[in-house]
Amino acid sequence: MPRAFILVNVEPGEEEQALKQVKSIEGVEEAYVTYGVYDLMVRVKADTMDELKDIVTHKIRASKQIRSTLTLIMMEE
Repeated sequence: MPRAFILVNVEPGEEEQALKQVKSIEGVEEAYVTYGVYDLMVRVKADTMDELKDIVTHKIRASKQIRSTLTLIMMEE
């Protein structure tokens, strides 16, 4: 079961709205506002790599508040 952390940059001042929107996406396990280079940290779980790609590309990155993302796919043990 693929999982990933997604580091997200959002439009200035849109952190809370972006967090609320991201948390409503199916497959998002956790999401937090962060301080530093990235504004949000999101943990996603999917059934397949294609589903994970769809969540990141067509759901998270499609939001108007999202400026950029960095996806870190977790390795299975």
